[in-house]
Amino acid sequence: MSSIPLRILHVVNSLDPGGMENGVVNMAGALEQQGVEIHVACLERRGAFADRLPNPGRVTVLGKTDGFSPLAAARLAKLIIHLRPALVHSHNLGALIYAAFPTAGGRFAPVLQGEHSQLTPAELTPRRIRQRRWLYRCCRGVHTVAHPMRDELIALGFAPEKICVIPNGVDTTRFCPGDRTAARGQLDLPEDGIVLGIVGRFGPFKRHSVLLDAFDNIAARFPFAHLAIAGSGGSEENATRARTHASPHAARIHWLGFQSDPATCYRALDLLVIPSINEGLSNVALEAMSSGIPVLANTGCGHEHIFTTGREGVIADLSTPAFLTIQLTNLLAQPEQLIDFGKKARTRICGHFSLGAMADAYATLYRALANRC
Repeated sequence: MSSIPLRILHVVNSLDPGGMENGVVNMAGALEQQGVEIHVACLERRGAFADRLPNPGRVTVLGKTDGFSPLAAARLAKLIIHLRPALVHSHNLGALIYAAFPTAGGRFAPVLQGEHSQLTPAELTPRRIRQRRWLYRCCRGVHTVAHPMRDELIALGFAPEKICVIPNGVDTTRFCPGDRTAARGQLDLPEDGIVLGIVGRFGPFKRHSVLLDAFDNIAARFPFAHLAIAGSGGSEENATRARTHASPHAARIHWLGFQSDPATCYRALDLLVIPSINEGLSNVALEAMSSGIPVLANTGCGHEHIFTTGREGVIADLSTPAFLTIQLTNLLAQPEQLIDFGKKARTRICGHFSLGAMADAYATLYRALANRC
């Protein structure tokens, strides 16, 4: 390994809690041990996850305002001139827009674009596709976190030779099975019974309301069932909180808020539910499974590449409360199956989705793109 560190500048909207942001800070910690020096430019604000970086002092906030902010672009250009990174790693379309200008379309510093979730309907408009096509020309490489995302981009006409896949990884030492009773005590959850959980930001695609409706449907039949909701932020947070209070079973719905130590949260659960309709490769699924907790997940969101339905968890159509109700009913009627799924889930993650494997893949890609003439 060279004694001179490879300097990488990540460009993100913020380091507020979220799946992509979690991946960036996890990757930074692992890459520092491989001689990769990580800096982060936050377009709008710093975010709570910044303090988890190996060197939080390497975070710069650019002060982006609504719309395109020339001042934020100028500040990013100044930062790039000062740092002279070997590579600029932008995350999602908004960050790429800002990375393209101060790098002179990738000529002043090479750009790697990261896509972390499936494209939404708003991103599939002809205008947005043209915008991505132009911006991808500025990139030496584009990476996705799951093969279906790469397939989607290729189907839209983007160059396949430029797009690679690096699956997310999880710290299997931090996220490991633990004392469930102690975890529930820390979170003020009932010691007995089965606790279902949902973890993440309250965005419109996460579909907390579908899970709340389904929980109301099954609560009377399974009086031992509880629902824990962990996370904060997002446009649907207030509506979800109001929906929770309106539930006839509100006493069995536990609002946990933002969890600075999500490992404790996972250990308190019996099942993680992911009704989302827009995922890349779900970090919360990886973390829960690494903790020995099985997952009930919606189809078509990359979960098929994490685990096999019926072996380490269940992947099914969760598009409506009725469909989700059926799946929850089946699983709650066989609680011993959840224990078996959880053990196999842990084995699956340790064997295929370790943080070390992800860091190795990024370090290899960084060096390949930075050294390309």
